[in-house]
Amino acid sequence: MLRAAAAARRAAVAAFSTSAARTETGLYGFDVLRTAKGFRRFVDEAIQRSDELVAHIAQLPPSAEIVRTMDEISNTVCSVIDSAELCRNTHPDREFAEEADKASMRIYEHLQYLNTNTTLYNAILKAESEGALLSEESQKAANNLRVDFEKGGIHLPKDKLERVNQLNLAIAHLGRNRFKPRGVEEQSNAMNATRQKGIRIVTDSGSVSSALRWASDEEVRRQVYVVGNSEPRENIGVLDELIDARDEFAKTMGCRSYAEFAIRPNMAASVDVVMSFLNDLSDTVRHKADEEFNTIKDFKRRVCNDKSADLEPWDEDYFIGMMKSSAHTVDPSVVASYFPLSQCIKGLNVLVESLFGATFHQVPMGDGESWHPNVIKLSLHHPDEGDLGFMYLDLYSRKGKYPGCAHFAIRGGRRLSGTNYQLPIIALVCNFSSSRGLTARLNHCDVETLFHEFGHALHSLLSRTEYQHFSGTRVALDVAETPSNLFEFYAWDYRVLRTFALDETTGDPIPEKLVKALNASRNMFPATDLQRQVFYSIMDLTLFGEHTSKPVDTISAVADLKRKHTSWNYVEGTHWHTRFSHLINYGAGYYSYLYARCFATTIWQEVCQDFAGDSVIKNSGGGIIPDISSLCKEVGL
Repeated sequence: MLRAAAAARRAAVAAFSTSAARTETGLYGFDVLRTAKGFRRFVDEAIQRSDELVAHIAQLPPSAEIVRTMDEISNTVCSVIDSAELCRNTHPDREFAEEADKASMRIYEHLQYLNTNTTLYNAILKAESEGALLSEESQKAANNLRVDFEKGGIHLPKDKLERVNQLNLAIAHLGRNRFKPRGVEEQSNAMNATRQKGIRIVTDSGSVSSALRWASDEEVRRQVYVVGNSEPRENIGVLDELIDARDEFAKTMGCRSYAEFAIRPNMAASVDVVMSFLNDLSDTVRHKADEEFNTIKDFKRRVCNDKSADLEPWDEDYFIGMMKSSAHTVDPSVVASYFPLSQCIKGLNVLVESLFGATFHQVPMGDGESWHPNVIKLSLHHPDEGDLGFMYLDLYSRKGKYPGCAHFAIRGGRRLSGTNYQLPIIALVCNFSSSRGLTARLNHCDVETLFHEFGHALHSLLSRTEYQHFSGTRVALDVAETPSNLFEFYAWDYRVLRTFALDETTGDPIPEKLVKALNASRNMFPATDLQRQVFYSIMDLTLFGEHTSKPVDTISAVADLKRKHTSWNYVEGTHWHTRFSHLINYGAGYYSYLYARCFATTIWQEVCQDFAGDSVIKNSGGGIIPDISSLCKEVGL
């Protein structure tokens, strides 16, 4: 493991220019985090500092200083919240992870106290009402802070406020400690042609997806699908509790549903606007999705030599994969040979320089700053503006680590003075194979994921705001994914790929014919994919929407929605949605991925080639929706 880590570091040096010098510090550069128990002091100091700032605000007249001081409170608390979140998801030392988890809950409780602090709320009301805020950004910041206070129920009577606080903590507990996104080990029939022996599979999403993609025996696929989408059963009750808690919370806040509460501060502004957008997309994509469904069904009947065979949900990945392989000769090992991880990172560096004139450089970390030998630290540097921010790269899978790919904020950017800016610090976390360190080769899906996460990273590193409250991805939820979706397009563009996807022996760029084949394979069933995303979004909005009766039978509701909004059958006895973690993390917000996809597609097709003007967005029913025409064009509608 250490040998692999050393290899990773050596390869990273080849990907970036470096500088030297080491100092003693703590985790992420916070001196207080030299030990795991330092998280306790980190929280104590944040609470003490925020209390001092609250007392300072109480003495201030209505002015922009109130907004700036509140932003400093937010900066102080968020540094703890964000650091703890990254640590508990990635640190290999169990003590660090456990202390971070405890710190996260403690600082969250303090945040609840701050969000219901009448001194702060009254100060921001006076600053707004007395016209003390001169700049547009300070006015917007004050408005957002006031809305945040009111989202915490500060304007409610005491008994309702207490209930809101109880519900907020209960909701956090349900998502954090009781919801289980992974399944348990289940016995399945053999996944081979002879079916002479049984094997044991883990019903996590990755294992289930692999079995559904590659198992040639339909009965094996059926059992894997049913078992994989029926675990863990305890999540049914957890989701029911979450729906009830969020519904009571929203109604206590004066909203008709949690969906209304969640969407109101977003660009969309109302549930009706979002549902209209989604229904329009559902209707628009249905005909082409049905055509694709029938194409897959006809293919299955030919392969199985059965003219009456039905197409079932457990057939989708298997036969789509087979159709793509037969239509386009794309050898995954050949593709991966052009994408060593070190070359991909070099390519991103070249792309960032060509787009923004800035380059990444590896910088040394102090003793105690890193959490694993594979981690490297980069600065984003501009020749005229200097350092723009810092990014940790933690790209390799390991036991106990956060299982997906994600962008974690550690510190937001903000203006400290006329000449001094607090630089943002973020971490980009992935789970690529660590068997060969940075010489690991990526499949093209992983390349796209890496570009997606770099889009998030650049959003954080390049934004320049007066207040950290608006730094980077701290924007309206339904626009936050736009930069990351936009950056995915570069991973499919031959003009970009040829600059870094090189043959390791000859140095020749990836053949344009191969890139065209990759794109053609991706574009074979676009309506099916889009229809699935629309269904997920409508499901999310429905579960957290208005309900005429309780308790909500989520299994029946999701089954009805699948029949209505997709071309595929619902399989009785399954409840896939109860392991869909987006319901926990982005309740009534999953539609934002489709918003971002529309925005990004329009920007790519229009702005990256010609100026788009006002075609990116449209006003609708008091809210904003994206123009769907570019997305429809991409899908071939």
